Amino acid sequence: MLNSLSGRFLILTTVFVMLAEVLIFVPSVARFRADYLNDRLERAQIASLALLADDMIDPDLERELLANAGVYNVALQRNAARELMLSSPVPGQVSHSFDLREAGPVTLIHDALRRLLDPEPRTIRVLGYPSREAGQLIEVTMDSAPLRNAMLEYGLRVFLLSAVISVITALLLFLAVRRLLVKPIKRVVGQMQRYAEAPEDARRIIKPSAGVRELREAEEALQSLETQLSASLRQKERLAQLGGAVARVSHDLRNILTSAQLFTDRIEVSEDPAVKRMAPKLVGSITRAVSLCENTLAFGRAEEPAPVLTQFNLAALVGEVLDAERLAIGDHDLSLSEDIPGGMQIRGDPEQIYRMIGNLVRNARQAIIGSGEAGEISVSARIEDDDWVIDVTDTGPGLPPKARDHLFQPFQGGVRKGGAGLGLAIVAELVRNHGGTLQLARSDAQGTCFEIRLPMGENA
Repeated sequence: MLNSLSGRFLILTTVFVMLAEVLIFVPSVARFRADYLNDRLERAQIASLALLADDMIDPDLERELLANAGVYNVALQRNAARELMLSSPVPGQVSHSFDLREAGPVTLIHDALRRLLDPEPRTIRVLGYPSREAGQLIEVTMDSAPLRNAMLEYGLRVFLLSAVISVITALLLFLAVRRLLVKPIKRVVGQMQRYAEAPEDARRIIKPSAGVRELREAEEALQSLETQLSASLRQKERLAQLGGAVARVSHDLRNILTSAQLFTDRIEVSEDPAVKRMAPKLVGSITRAVSLCENTLAFGRAEEPAPVLTQFNLAALVGEVLDAERLAIGDHDLSLSEDIPGGMQIRGDPEQIYRMIGNLVRNARQAIIGSGEAGEISVSARIEDDDWVIDVTDTGPGLPPKARDHLFQPFQGGVRKGGAGLGLAIVAELVRNHGGTLQLARSDAQGTCFEIRLPMGENA
């Protein structure tokens, strides 16, 4: 109970209400003391009227009048003459004098607290204005014990009333907070637990219904989060299913390509010059396809296998990429060029780097052919500090905004109609496997440039 939000709120409310009542209690007691003393002055003034009516009164009547007024003696100043009206023996000396004529709130509070904290009975003098302007000054001498007892009795009544008000107020606030805050919060927590049991089930997504604005905003934020999470989980499930399908297709495709590889072995022994020139490229392409299928089957996760690093000539590899792309260009007005130093050796996985450059060149070729305009694709390389830098530049139409927003995300960054949007995602993963970076250096109406940066490392 005490560890709950409503329980702690109940305790805090009770404490704060009691604190407020204490702040009210002190001035109330001071006001009560001032009223008590003014009442004694008024009673003393009434008692003195008997003497004004008759200069001589019986001593017993005088004692009775003083007892009814609760004072020892009464002095009244009228017409600039101060006169002792009623008197009786005073038990002890006067210890304090209190002038109610000019006393402010601070003085009244100070005197009241001092009286409450002093249990000793004392004789005090009190001065004030007579009621109904019956003189300039009235002065009485009285015992402080009845005053303190009356103040304690009044304070106890105020304290008990404050306690009752505090408990009732706290209880009402407790019930209000429990209904308006605690129950809606528990409902949200319960819904979150229910959603966590089956996050793929869109029916379990929260429906905002809170009347409190802040809680409704929290429910709306939770609804958005759960909607995105459910969509992400469904996408991952589709990707997992797609991975299984790719594995099955790769298995069958590997068998087909293995048969094609047997035929290429025979083509290599042909004496036809054109066949001799094209056969090595065909064999290389089929070998790469077989290797890719085997890697897909061997590596069942949605990742690329670790690169096998070797030293090789980059210009020769880029030449193979461009030769393969020239076959796909056909009669389109598209030229391919390279600007790579002939002796430039880099360290990396030749097959994966072939796929990096091949995917970028293929994307550029498809974009230019799709635009129906003439164009050019160039592959260049250079050495900067401790990196090999490869640029693939084209004069195509540039990337649309949607493709830039999801550039390296699979199934979302596709540009060509019917494309799966996997090319750049594959390139980015292959580059990361080499410890490098892939970035879009430029994309506008004049064309696009992708930059591959591969670290040389210690063995460069």
